[in-house]
Amino acid sequence: MRTNTALKAWREGRPTVGAWLTANSAFNAESLAHVGFDWLCIDLQHGIVDYADAVTMLQAISTTEVVPLVRVPWNDPATIMKVLDAGASGVVVPLVNNGEEAARAVAACRYPPLGIRSSGPARARMVNGADYVEAANSEVACVVMIETAEALTRLDEILGTPGVDAAYIGPADLAFAIGLPGKGDNPHPRHLETVQTIVEACQRHGVAPGIHTNSVEYTQKYLDLGCLMVTLGSDTGFMTAKASADLKTVRSALPSTIDVDV
Repeated sequence: MRTNTALKAWREGRPTVGAWLTANSAFNAESLAHVGFDWLCIDLQHGIVDYADAVTMLQAISTTEVVPLVRVPWNDPATIMKVLDAGASGVVVPLVNNGEEAARAVAACRYPPLGIRSSGPARARMVNGADYVEAANSEVACVVMIETAEALTRLDEILGTPGVDAAYIGPADLAFAIGLPGKGDNPHPRHLETVQTIVEACQRHGVAPGIHTNSVEYTQKYLDLGCLMVTLGSDTGFMTAKASADLKTVRSALPSTIDVDV
């Protein structure tokens, strides 16, 4: 069985840095995989990626040692099982509100007797090894998202759910949950305090805290805070930021008028 190196790092208390894949492009996925991130997460919730796209993106990532994750659109066992069978090494489950919902996510990630996952690993066995079914329960990461008002009141029951490996903060939805505008890299003191509360709760329960960011500044901030699963940015974000910066530089150097000899 191929070792889930991201999960291993979290269990050992070591931080990891990953990136988000929102475009339906296997080439983008392969390109970022070769950059050297610890993990890449294919977004089926908010990106423009569908299941068929995700399969080709998982194939592209597997040309490297980068750990492939998938954020599913909902806490739906059928979808969770299908992306795991396609070769994801873990799932990120959005909008988990309580312990019951956390247990539902875990169960979909685990083969019996620990869960309800059906046996049919398809591509997962090819990429991870012939012993996949026997070893998957200890190598597949179940990541629940903490981003709702209810979740904030039920942190201990969510994080105390056996089998939850990491808790990933959706900062924009978290902002909504505490009465702030839905901003990702959020400087509001109440937002930071709430993130700290979640991180501390994760540490009490031995769950890896994680968070989504869109900048070096906030990635460094949350790594310093103790987050072990931090997103540096996204494929489209990296592309547009670089293009915008380079274009601004070139245009700023242009003369206001150009003399033309006639």
